[in-house]
Amino acid sequence: MPSIQEPVRSKPEDREVVVAENVKMVDIQDKEVTMEGICSIAAYDEWTPLSVSGQPPKPRYKHGAAVVQEKMYVFGGNHNGRYLGDIQVLDFKSLSWSKLEAEIQPVPSEPAEAVLVAPCAGHSLIPSENKIFSLAGHTREPTESLSVKEFDPQTCTWSTLRTYGRSPSSRGGQSVTRIGNTLVVFGGEGAGRSLLNDLHILDLETMTWDEFESTGTPPSPRSEHAAACYADRYLFIFGGGSHSTCFSDLHLLDVETMEWSRPEHHGITPEPRAGHAGVTFGDYWFITGGGNSKKGVPETLVLNMSTMEWLVVTSLEGRAPPTSEGSSLVLHTINEEDFLLSFGGYSGRYSNEVYALKTSFRPSVSSNGMAPLSADANSSRGPIFEIEELQDKKNNKGGDTSKTLVQTVKHERNQLEEKLEREKIQSFHLKTELADVENKNVELTQELNSVRDQLLDEAARASKLEKEVSEIQQRLQKMAALEKEFELLRGERDGAGDKSASGSNKKPGGVGFRRWYGDDEG
Repeated sequence: MPSIQEPVRSKPEDREVVVAENVKMVDIQDKEVTMEGICSIAAYDEWTPLSVSGQPPKPRYKHGAAVVQEKMYVFGGNHNGRYLGDIQVLDFKSLSWSKLEAEIQPVPSEPAEAVLVAPCAGHSLIPSENKIFSLAGHTREPTESLSVKEFDPQTCTWSTLRTYGRSPSSRGGQSVTRIGNTLVVFGGEGAGRSLLNDLHILDLETMTWDEFESTGTPPSPRSEHAAACYADRYLFIFGGGSHSTCFSDLHLLDVETMEWSRPEHHGITPEPRAGHAGVTFGDYWFITGGGNSKKGVPETLVLNMSTMEWLVVTSLEGRAPPTSEGSSLVLHTINEEDFLLSFGGYSGRYSNEVYALKTSFRPSVSSNGMAPLSADANSSRGPIFEIEELQDKKNNKGGDTSKTLVQTVKHERNQLEEKLEREKIQSFHLKTELADVENKNVELTQELNSVRDQLLDEAARASKLEKEVSEIQQRLQKMAALEKEFELLRGERDGAGDKSASGSNKKPGGVGFRRWYGDDEG
C-alpha cells in the first residue's frame, strides 16, 4: 500500500544516477484555468466525486500516487492480476487527466532492457522536492533486493539510483516513510509470500542502507499497513494483515532510541483493516479505506498524534475510492483550503474515480514540512487583531507606543505558542513513557503469575513426593518386619534340622544293639 508523506527537501546532486529513461507528455497540455471544480466543494469533511476531463486511467489498485507542483502523479498498480507500468497525471489546475508515454533511450553502458521501469504494484511513491522516489513493489520477475528509482517530472526522466550498504530484500505492500533526511522501510510481503517486520533506513545524503537493531516488541510480520511520521522523530504503524487475519493495532517507534512501544489511545476503536491509505497533515493522520475478511471499511478516520485520540471524520457507503482496498490518498492545498484526494482501489470492482474531501482540520505543527497554523484556526490571535484594529481607529495617536504594545503582545503570544508546543511534545513523551511503563507492568504481572503457577506446580510435586516417600517408608517397615519374621523362621528350621540329625545318629546303635541282643539269644 502506498504511504504518502509531505514533500520535503533533499539533495539530488548527491545521488549517483546509473540508469535513465526519457519520456514525453502527451494528450492535453497545461491550462491556466481556475480551480472551480475542487474549490466549488462547499461542505467540509464529506467525500465528493470529481468530474475530471481527459482520458481516464485504467481502473487499478495497489498503485502509487504523489503530488508535485499542482499535479498528482499515479504510477503502476494492478488490474485483474496484471501489473501496470504507466504514469498518469491529474492536473489540479485544469482538473484533467493526461498520460506520460515512455520513449526508451538506451545508455551505452547498459542494455536496452535495463532502461525499462518494470510494471509493479504494492510499491511506494514518496515526493521529494520536485521529484518522486519509487521503492519496492511486486513485479512479474522479482529481483533479490529492493531498488530505488527516481522520476523527474521536469525532464520526464526515470533514473535508477545507486545505493550503498546492504539493500533490503525485494517486497511489496511495505510502508516507506520520510523522516528527516531518511526513508524508513518497514515490513511487507517478500519472496514466497513471506511476511516481514524488518526495519531498514536509507540515508538520502549518502544513499546508504542501514538495518537497525531495535528494542521493545515490534509489530508482528505484516503487509498492506499504514505508516506515518510525527515530529520528525516518531514512526507510527497501524493495521495491516497477515495471511489469516487483519490487524487494528497501533505501534510507535522512537527513531532516536530505536525502541518500539504500544501507545495508549482513546476515542473510537478502529476496525481491523489492511490495504488502507494514509496521509499526514500537521498533528493529524488521516486513514481511508481498507478492508478485512468480512467487509470494506466505510469510515474515514483521523488520529490526533499529539493527543492520541481517534475520530471518525465521515462515513461513505457504496463502492468508492475512500472505501476501497489499495486506493491512494494525497493532500493538496488550493486557495488556502486543504483537500484530501482519493483515487482508484478495489471494492468488488476496480475503480479509476477521484474523490475529494475538504477538511476542517487545521494543523498545529509549523515545522518539519507541515503547514503552519492558519489565522482562522488560531483563537489566540483574536485579541491581537482587535488591538491592531483599535490602533487604526485612533488615527496613529500615540503610534509608537501602540506599535510597541502590539509588538510586545505579539512577542508574548509567540512565546506562549512555543511553550504550548513544548508542553504538547512533553505531554506526548510522558504519555509514551506511561504506556511503556504500563506495558512493562503487564509483562511483569504476567511473569509473576507464571512464577506463581510454577511454584504451585512445584508445591504439588513436593507434596506428591512426600506422599511417595511416606509410602516407601511404610513398605520398608513392612519389609523389616518380614525380614525379622523370616530370621525367626529360619532359626526354627535350623533347630528342627539339628534335632533330626541327632535322631539319625542314635538309630544305627539301636539296631546294632538289637542285632547284638538277638545274636546273644541265639
